[in-house]
Amino acid sequence: MASYHIETYGCTANRGESRTIERRLRDGGHHPVDGPANADVAILNTCTVVEKTETNMRRRAEELDEATADVVVTGCMALAQGEQFADLDATVCGWDEVPEVVRNGECPRPTPDAEPVLDGVVGILPIARGCMSNCSYCITKHATGKIDSPPIEENVRKARALVHAGAKEIRVTGQDTGVYGWDTGERKLHELLERICAIDGDFRVRVGMANPKGVHGIREKLADVFAEEEKLYNFLHAPVQSGSNDVLGDMRRQHQVSEFRDVVATFDDRLDHWTLATDFIVGFPSETDADHEQSMALLRETTPERINVTRFSKRPGTDAAEMKGLGGTLKKERSKAMSDLKMDVVGDAYESMVGERHEVMVVEHGTGDSVKCYDEAYRQVIIQDAPGYGVEPGDLVDVEITGQNTVYAFGKPV
Repeated sequence: MASYHIETYGCTANRGESRTIERRLRDGGHHPVDGPANADVAILNTCTVVEKTETNMRRRAEELDEATADVVVTGCMALAQGEQFADLDATVCGWDEVPEVVRNGECPRPTPDAEPVLDGVVGILPIARGCMSNCSYCITKHATGKIDSPPIEENVRKARALVHAGAKEIRVTGQDTGVYGWDTGERKLHELLERICAIDGDFRVRVGMANPKGVHGIREKLADVFAEEEKLYNFLHAPVQSGSNDVLGDMRRQHQVSEFRDVVATFDDRLDHWTLATDFIVGFPSETDADHEQSMALLRETTPERINVTRFSKRPGTDAAEMKGLGGTLKKERSKAMSDLKMDVVGDAYESMVGERHEVMVVEHGTGDSVKCYDEAYRQVIIQDAPGYGVEPGDLVDVEITGQNTVYAFGKPV
């Protein structure tokens, strides 16, 4: 886990984006601190409305770069003029990518009390603590230890309470949801999801990160549950981290590339419309040019529709921190190449939706009079002029996809 300091400049929409970033960071076990000097990572949410503002943003980024080990620059200036920060040791990315960048490829960590949280119409349900992995780069395992899975009935009771409290989307979270139940002798994620989906009510369920190794052993049972349960978003987040078995071995990731491919093939076989999300760590100390090309090839082959690209950075106390690292310029070059490919792959996925009709769950307010929604496969759809259509968070709405903006689609209620 990491301590973070976040600064937000500009309009109300930017402040809303920062609130979303902070919520996702807290869900993953990260915590805020006062001032950049006390933080593991500083987040600068920028504005670029006038030239003076640009100058101030650039100067503040320099100050944070000097005060903090890791700096993440996001917001309007990052998206429109990211080259202005190219000479700084900072990660420049969109708002949605910030939590994954802060995680640095590590597993998320549930909140300390591991209790459900209701935020608007979104219910956060941590189903277990710990994991079964021992990744060489991850510091989270030092804080949480091995998997500790409460009984299915206990998690179902918590889910039922969230639904009764008004949750319309339940986000099943954990460091590695795929190994839920492993400590009791049998992996039970598919059983838990069936029980949650059997709760009365109109709501949707999203499964959080599940490492490929844990999913591989139950991939057919899990894919069958996804195919059968309408309440379950057809969405799987399985972070592969590299397309090279040599690098995966150095990372101690437990799975091999072939197992990741097996998982993708099984879900492709069972589901017509689903979203694969995955993560890649770029610039791991032992990554060669050939290893990087294998990662790029795997991305092209499996075409995940959500891709988190993270430049490797050392975490104190981890084995990978003792390895001789790659140069910052090389890591930036590889990160840019993969990020460019990512945008092409994701943009193609959203472009393919244009003209289709989907049922979406309205989850939260967006910028201005828009709302953020998710379709059956957890693809993000924006409805503009939501008040004019009488649409608000918690509603299920049929929409026609009218356009896309690379990482999300626009929908019009029909």
